[in-house]
Order: sequence, then structure tokens, then C-alpha cells
Amino acid sequence: MDPLPATATTTKLPAAPLTLEGAFILHQMFRVRWTAWRDLGSADQKHVLSRATTIFAAMEANHEEPTALFSLLGHKGDLMLVHFRRSLDELNHAELTVAGSELNGYLEPTTSYLSVIELGLYEASVKLYSELSAKGLQPNTAEWNREVEAEILQQREAAAPRLWPEIPRRRYLCFYPMNKFRGETKNWYTEPIHERRRMMREHGMIGRHYVGRVTQIISGSIGFDDWEWGVDLFADAPLVFKKLVYEMRFDEASAVYGLFGAFFVGLRFPSARLENLLNGITPSFT
Repeated sequence: MDPLPATATTTKLPAAPLTLEGAFILHQMFRVRWTAWRDLGSADQKHVLSRATTIFAAMEANHEEPTALFSLLGHKGDLMLVHFRRSLDELNHAELTVAGSELNGYLEPTTSYLSVIELGLYEASVKLYSELSAKGLQPNTAEWNREVEAEILQQREAAAPRLWPEIPRRRYLCFYPMNKFRGETKNWYTEPIHERRRMMREHGMIGRHYVGRVTQIISGSIGFDDWEWGVDLFADAPLVFKKLVYEMRFDEASAVYGLFGAFFVGLRFPSARLENLLNGITPSFT
């Protein structure tokens, strides 16, 4: 670990790390109202499908603010929509567009999740806070804040592709929410920022072993939803989800402080294959 300046070891640094935020994300999970759908005549089904396919195709075609469809496995739902948008207003528009479609009459929402792509800057934060403290600056003063804003601007420019990505074009998605544990004897939020940096550094090293096999997108949901973060894992082979999550269980950040919500696993398909899903056929990826 990089040594800290002497003053940083005696001066209490700000607890919260700097973060960068990008695209807002909404996961929508639905169960198909199978009986009502099958009671529709063939002509009515084709009409509803045609309108829905047109709507979803337009959403898919927008690479700056994309939507992707997934066929869910298990009892938690049949269809998952994932929307990446540049603002909550646009995210709300996507949600209302789906709600206003004729297909929505045959869908039952099971859950949803709202978050925003987040890059946690633990390394940069500790380094910057320590340097500013060594200069004798105090947190939240005008000069401190100017230095912080300059660092955030530089980091944001370098990280732009990660903050505003397309939805990775991979067949399988594993999504789950998570918290950092707060208990009677262990509390992530009372640990010094140096310790949290160390644990997150070790945590991140595991993920690097899976580069190329998994695309991971972390989103923050503190103040937005019931958990603190959302994790999206995209891959071409689903077993890698089990291996990655299992291996991470053994590192300190997860073993001591990680709390995990429900897991959702889906198969991506294009809107043109929506008819397959509603006919009880696994939709293909192409």
C-alpha cells in the first residue's frame, strides 16, 4: 500500500470517498399474464406484438440512451427491461412509454430497481485528501473544494466511456442489489477511509481476473432505492457469474461487510424475437 504523508496519519480525513456518476439505470421486471395473453385471438396478438416491437426497436436503436430486453429465468418474472438514460426525466419517459403500450395490459410488474452508474474513487480520494491535509487545508473550505472539483473534472473526462456506456451486447445478464453491512460490532461506515480503500483495492483485484469474460457495471442507489448499490454482470457464458461472485465472497469487503439482495438472471434477445417469448419459445440472441 502507498505510504501516506505524515500529516494524513494524524489528521482525520473526510469519510466519504469521491464518486463519479453517469447514466441513470432502471431495471423493470415483469411477469406475463399468460392466461389473458393466450385468450387473445391470433389477430389481436399480432397487433399487440407489432406495436410493442416497434416501440422496443426504437428504444434499442438509440445507442446513447439504450434499452435491452431479457428473458428471465425462475419465478421472479418472465421479462426484464433494462434502460440506460442520461436523466431521470428520460428514464421516466421510458417507463411511461412501456406503461402506455398495449402490451403492458398483459404484463404484471414484479419489481424494479433505480440507480445511477457510479465509479468510486477510493484511491484518488485518499491521495487527494492526504495531499490537501499535508498543505494545511481544511475540508469544505473554498480552496479545498476547488481542488476537489478540479480532481473530479479530470477524473470524469478520463472515465467518460465507463460513465456513459452502451448496454454490453452479451447473451447473459446477472443483476443483484447489495449493501455494506452495519452491525453491532462491524460497520463499514465507521471504518476509516484508509481501511475501506485497502479492502476495495483487494476486492477489485478479484474482478480483474475476469476481465474479458465479464463486463461489470456498478450503479449507486443510495437515496434512489432500497439497497445501496446495484451490480450488473454481462457475460457470454453464465457459469462465470457463479465463479466470480463465489470468489468475491472470500475477500474481506464481502465476507465481513457484504449483504446481497435477490439475484436476477436473464437471456438477452432483440425486440424482433419478442414473439418467441410470448409463444413460450426461448428467444434467440440474434
